[in-house]
Amino acid sequence: MHIIVTQCSFFAMINSKPQAFSTALAPSSFSVNTARTAKQSIVKSDFCVEAKKLTREIAHDFPFFRVYKDGRVVVYRPHTEKIPPSDDPITGVRSKDAIVSAEPPVSVRIFLPKITDPSKKLPVLLYIHGGGYCMQSAFSREYHNYVATVAAEANVLAVSVEYGLFPTRPIPACYEDSWAALQWIASHSGKSGPDSWLNDHANFDRVFIAGDSAGGNITHTLVSRVGKLGLPGVKIIGAVLVHPFFGGGDDEMWLYMCPENEGSEDRRMKPAVEDLKRLGCERVLVFAAENDSLFERGRNYVRELKKIGWAGEAELVENWGSEHCFHIIGNSREGKAEELLQKFVAFIKQE
Repeated sequence: MHIIVTQCSFFAMINSKPQAFSTALAPSSFSVNTARTAKQSIVKSDFCVEAKKLTREIAHDFPFFRVYKDGRVVVYRPHTEKIPPSDDPITGVRSKDAIVSAEPPVSVRIFLPKITDPSKKLPVLLYIHGGGYCMQSAFSREYHNYVATVAAEANVLAVSVEYGLFPTRPIPACYEDSWAALQWIASHSGKSGPDSWLNDHANFDRVFIAGDSAGGNITHTLVSRVGKLGLPGVKIIGAVLVHPFFGGGDDEMWLYMCPENEGSEDRRMKPAVEDLKRLGCERVLVFAAENDSLFERGRNYVRELKKIGWAGEAELVENWGSEHCFHIIGNSREGKAEELLQKFVAFIKQE
């Protein structure tokens, strides 16, 4: 569509120019051809005007992207700078990438903290980045640095998943890719998986799942699925949901991104009671930011867990005076962001 519109615009520009011919110099056959060309020009011009009109007409305008009537989707996506894995000489954290699946494409970045005692096994953290299901990356500078910091502070072997994003891969790709990453981690529980770091250093009796924004939502879905289906060889101790992206009145964008949705009560956007009752972990930590439009949804998640009598331990931390995902956007080692980080780390270290 982009090429056709561009070509039509080019033709319309040329063919719309008036043609002047001298009847004294032009034979009748030339006049006939000129008339035919002029008629074709008008048809092409009219078609291209309509095509150009379609490229400007908006079908849907959502907070994170715009859909035009010609089918184009324009994501309001800031440039995501992706950086390669690296070794940090200061913290001693090493990182590398691994492929979980070639089709669909799913990969992870693994962070190994400094090993001081090779005989001691490390807890495992699956981290799921945010970005409204259509932005960001596990390989971005922001998320690489944040997960590396958590790995160093909590002394945890962290795995950050690179899942499919809308519009290239609509929802439920984000859920299925993250589930595939969790299963991939579990495949190492017998110490014969494809990654040596997980085989050699992971304690599969202490596994955590965490994420922010969309990643917080996905975290809930994974833990609920573990409660329903189980995950052989792995014990999920806790889940951390930072400013989770749950539904509540403005769900049209999520529903559009998920063509095979179940309507406004889709349990992936609005956690169902039966899913909450069977969360497959022992503890849940939820952060909710006061100046975030999702503030009450995060608080309600914890309230609902306590209301239904979930057998685990649920804790709510309210980030007063803070914006959505402030700890990722700014410096994670300053002020309230440092407080959030240390609470996150303490949750993982808690025995």
